[in-house]
Formats: sequence, C-alpha cells, structure tokens
Amino acid sequence: MATMARTSTGLAYPDRFYAAATYAGFDGSRNSNDNEIGSRFSNEVALILYALYQQATIGPCNAPKPSSWNPVEQTKWKSWQQLGNLATTEAMRLFVKILEEEDPGWYSRASSSVLEPVVDVQMNTVSAENGSLMDTQDKDVVLEGLGSVDIYDLWVSPPISGQRPKARYQHGAAVVQDKMYVYGGNHNGRYLNDLHVLDFRSWTWSKVETKVGPQSVESPSPINIAPCAGHSLIPWENKLLSIAGHMKNSSETIQVKAFDLQTGTWSMLKTYGQAPVSRGGQSVTLVGTTLVLFGGQDANRSPLNDLYILDLETMTWDEIDAVGVPPSPRSDHAAAVNAGRYLFVFGGSSNATFFNDLHVLDLKTKEWSRPEQHGELPTPRAGHAGVTASENWYIAGGGDNKSGASETIVLNMSTLVWSVVTSVQGSVPLASEGLSLVVGSFNGEDILVSFGGYNGSYNSEVNVLKPSPKSNLQSNITGAPVCDSASAVRDATNPTIDPQSEFEEGKIREIVVDDVDSKPTKSEREHIIATLNAEKEELESSLNEEKLQSLQLKQQLSEAETRNMELYKELQSVRGQLAAEQSRCFKLEVDVAELRQKLQTMETIEKELELLQRQKAASEQAALNAKQRQGSGSVWGWLAGNAPEYTAINDDA
Repeated sequence: MATMARTSTGLAYPDRFYAAATYAGFDGSRNSNDNEIGSRFSNEVALILYALYQQATIGPCNAPKPSSWNPVEQTKWKSWQQLGNLATTEAMRLFVKILEEEDPGWYSRASSSVLEPVVDVQMNTVSAENGSLMDTQDKDVVLEGLGSVDIYDLWVSPPISGQRPKARYQHGAAVVQDKMYVYGGNHNGRYLNDLHVLDFRSWTWSKVETKVGPQSVESPSPINIAPCAGHSLIPWENKLLSIAGHMKNSSETIQVKAFDLQTGTWSMLKTYGQAPVSRGGQSVTLVGTTLVLFGGQDANRSPLNDLYILDLETMTWDEIDAVGVPPSPRSDHAAAVNAGRYLFVFGGSSNATFFNDLHVLDLKTKEWSRPEQHGELPTPRAGHAGVTASENWYIAGGGDNKSGASETIVLNMSTLVWSVVTSVQGSVPLASEGLSLVVGSFNGEDILVSFGGYNGSYNSEVNVLKPSPKSNLQSNITGAPVCDSASAVRDATNPTIDPQSEFEEGKIREIVVDDVDSKPTKSEREHIIATLNAEKEELESSLNEEKLQSLQLKQQLSEAETRNMELYKELQSVRGQLAAEQSRCFKLEVDVAELRQKLQTMETIEKELELLQRQKAASEQAALNAKQRQGSGSVWGWLAGNAPEYTAINDDA
C-alpha cells in the first residue's frame, strides 16, 4: 500500500535564488540600495552576499581592479575575485543558504501573500520478506511508534519524551551503552556547544550539564570550549573525543577535545607531532587505537585530501603519504573501515562538484585503489552520514545542488555490491544534509538512528530503521563466488590474482547452485531475444533523451553566449565610464598641482611682505631716535651760552 506524505513544493532554483536576491536588496540594477543592504547585514555578510550575487548573475570576476581612491569598491571587487571559478549553481545555493542562516524566516516574509500548494506524494513500502508491496497505515513519510515494529528496512519515528535538543545540522553523534550523545552543530548560522543524550531504553532526551577543566596545572584558568560544527565525535574508553570542526575563530591546527563521561568535564588534549590544519567536514574513523582523518574543508573553505593518523595512546599525529591515486579534495563525505584494515571513502563535494566514487585505502600497505562497484550505484551526494553493521555500510541523507538523496543505501564491503534499503519522499529530515547516523541496539537487534539535518529548515527529529537480517545477505546472492573484504578489494584492483591460491588460503566461500543445461531451450532463446529487444528499445529511448538534452544544452549555450555578449557590451560601457573618470581624476590632479604652486608663491610673497614690514619699522624707529637726539642738543646749548653772564653778575655783587 502507498503511504501519503504531504510536502510543500516551495521554489526551485534559480527562482528561489532570485527571490532571495530581491528580498536581500539585490535587484540587479546599478541603483541597488547599498545602505539598506549594509543596515540589514554585517559588513562581512554583505560582502559575501554581494560577491555570490555577482558570481551567480555575471560569473567569475574579470573586472579591472578599482582605483585606490575608492576603498569600498576595492573591497567589493576583492571579495568577488576570491570566488575564482565557483559555478553559478553553487553560488546561488550558497547565497540562499547564507541568507537563511542570517534571516531564517525570509521566505515566509517574502511570500506571505502566496500560499504554497500542498502535494500528495505516494511512497511504496516494500516488505523485506518477499519483496512485495505491503499494507501500511497512512502516515507522514515515516511510521509512528516503536512498540509494534515488526517491519524491517523501514524508517519509523519513535515516541520521544524529554527536552528535545535545538534543531541543528553538522553536529556530532556517538553511542555509548545504549545512549546516543549529540554535541555541537549549526543552527541558523550559529555554532553550538551544548551536549544532549538520548536513552534508547526509554527514548528520553536529557541535556548534559557539563563542566570545564583548567588549561593546565601551571594555568588554572578554565579552557575555552568554543562552539563548533562539522566536527567528528568519537567514543574512546570512557570519553567522547571531539575532533576538528569549524569555529568562529579557528585555530591554526586541529583541536582535540575530550568529554569525560564519569566526571562530566571537558578538557583539551595535548597532541604531538605534525598536527593537521584546522578544518571541518572531514571524516574521522576509529581503527583500533588510532584515528584516521581524511579530507575536509579548511578555514578558507578550500577542500582538502590529506591523510593523517592520530595514535590515541601517544596522542601523536602522523601525516601519511600513501601511494596510488587518492580521492580528489573533498568534504562532507563518508568513511568506514572493514576488517580493521581497509578504509572506504564515498562521495562528498568540492565546491559545486558532487561525487559518487568509492575509494579504498589499505592501511597496511598505505595504498589507494578504486575497486569496481556492483549493484545499484548511488547518485552523487554530499553531507550524507554512514554507519557500519557487520560487513554492511549503511548510508542515509545528503544530496546535491538540486535535491536531497531520498534513498537509504547499503554497501556490502565484502562483495562491493550496492543496494537500496528503502526510500522516502518529500522534504523530510532523512533527505537532509548534515544529519547524523549511528547504530544502536533495541530488543537485542541492531537499529539505525538518525537525528537532525538541514533541508531548507533545521530539524531535530529522530528516526529509526531496523535492518533486515535478509538484507545483510541480499548482496551476497550474486550467483558467483563471494570473497571476504580483503580478497574482494585485491581482486577488484588486481585481476591477475590466481583464484586457486585464494581457494587454498580459505578466502573463497562457494555458493552451491544446481546444475543446469548449458544449451538454452527454444522458450529461453525467445525470452533472451525479447529481453534484448526491450533493452534495445530502452537504449533507443535513452539515446533520444540524450539528443533532446543535447539540443537543450545547445540552446542554453546559445543563450549564454548572447548573455555573454550583452555582458561584454556592458563591460565596455563600464570601461568607457572608468576611462572618463580617470581623465577627470587626471584633470583634478593638474588643478591640484597648479593650486599648490600658487600656494607656494603666496607663501613667498608673505615672507617678503613680512621682511619689508620689519625694515619699515626699523627705519621709523631710527628716524624717531634721530629726532629725539636733535631736540636734546638745542636746549643744552642755550643753557651753556647764558651761564657765564649769570656767573659774572654774581662776581660783581
């Protein structure tokens, strides 16, 4: 029976991008209100949004560097140029994602007057027992309740109680003694550092009250446990180890934090050797007493493909220089180990490129290889989560630029055969990026438990799937000898191995089949012919579709060339304006030089005037002194002429 899921269609790309750009204030015109954009976002976010908008609507930055007299335009130009050759679709996706992190309710406000249509989606549930369709109740994508779970390979939603964690993605999750611990993550663009635990026995959430230990004996001040996302959470002894992750203020190298489950205390572990650069979105796999780290994104969001091993007994990092062709740089991939020796790496992304390739690293010989895959090969994806149960590697979630991955897949690491466990439909957490997936135990059977994720909105839902015992064997029933993981990988990468030697080593487990007549009957021949005709028709149909797609691509290319010509004309116009501005600046510089020359002339005249004034003052003072001396000489002469006569009169008397 088909279950009905009600989903909201929303807007697809590129319409969603243009709606987001209009809402953010980027209307495509040169008169966009920069002040309004700057008032709604921080300077850093506004610059990133501007650069992504230019990259999505114009392409890589080919504009000349603005002049130094305009620092604002220089900063915008530099932000755009740093995006390099980022694809248009990826720029659109990142623009919308950053807007949703900064303003989670933008879409509802932008389309408050438009009601989204609700679509009924049919989901077929397949019985693991006989492969036929079976009746299920009418539910929203997943079934409710765990008490009556007699159906294998179907996601169900258990009845959860307690304080549910805040919705998030890119968090870390680990299982210790029937309890799932969830730490950190990203919610609305903000990194988290809270720790929650879900008890599988009672399906109850509770928040863990944590303490912070001192930095060291010499420095008793508490350490800083910074919020993070894109980290890895690994159970080790009685601790949870948090490895790497993006932080607001990233350190130069990877940090290893430890949470003691007995004391409830966080501490920072000191490591030795050559530590990897800080990053997020890497894979960290526990192999014995070592951690194997591969890839991720550094603090500048550049993808990596380096390989490191951390010895947990000595806490020493070692970079591994493996031979062979390694996976291309990537992040948000999945990794798992089998037989304690073979590291499997699947999927991931590098900017706008998504992968579905499978790589295997022999940890003993330190050699990369790409084995041949069989079965239903998965679609490219990133942001998925994986977990192993025996020789099976289950993978859920993730997706690409267009949609989330709706199918839960499994790889038998012994036979390298892919198969689909189940599928969901609609915008549900199981088709999200950045969800977590762990394996636990319920009523003595293994269960897969997913939590959180992001698919346009942040989720905090818990879903559970019980793998079928038969699904563990389906990939083994191939009608050919089935090898263990070691021989499977070696055979896939080295076809010259002698099967007889493998048999002598006990590596081959034969499947007994009944003897059949090697000569087909008439009915069998007719069946083969009919099958071939059907395949021929299918190939012809596929060829016609490819031709149609080729025509569409040619049309898109023609439109892109037309758009490119228009942009080139606009660029020429901008260059003309820039030349005019440069001419105007040159004229202004000439005017400034003339004014400076006049200013220097005025300063010379002022000095000469000052000198003349001082000379005039000195001349006036000299004239005044001379006049005073002339007046003083006349008085004394008169007095001297009459004195003798006055004296003579006195003598006669």
